[in-house]
Amino acid sequence: MSRQHAEARGRRSEAIAAWWLRLKGWRILGRRVRIQGGEVDLIARRGRTVAFVEVKQRGSEEAAAWALDEYRLRRVAMAAERLAPRYAREGDDIRIDALFIVPRRLPRHLANVWHG
Repeated sequence: MSRQHAEARGRRSEAIAAWWLRLKGWRILGRRVRIQGGEVDLIARRGRTVAFVEVKQRGSEEAAAWALDEYRLRRVAMAAERLAPRYAREGDDIRIDALFIVPRRLPRHLANVWHG
C-alpha cells in the first residue's frame, strides 16, 4: 500500500472515529495534533473528561489491538502530557483512549488504555 493511500485511509478512519465520539456526546477539540515527540489523533471532551484518543484501523479487532503497542501508547501519553495544559481545565480528568475501526463493525472505544 502506498504512503498516500495509507494516509487517506488514516484520515477516513479518524473522521469515522470523530463522528462516533460525537454521537456518544463528546466534543472534538483537536485532530492530528502534533507536538515534538508525538502526535495525538483526536482530542475530545465530555463533561470534565479530556481524552487523548489513538485511532487504529485494521482488518480485524485483534490486528487493531496488536497495532496499539506500548511504544505507540507511550508516545501518545508523552504528547498528551505536553498538550494537557492547552486543552484541560483545572479539575479535569485526563486519560488516553483508543478507538478501533474495523470493517463491518461499529467502532469500539476503549477508555483509559494507558496506565504508565
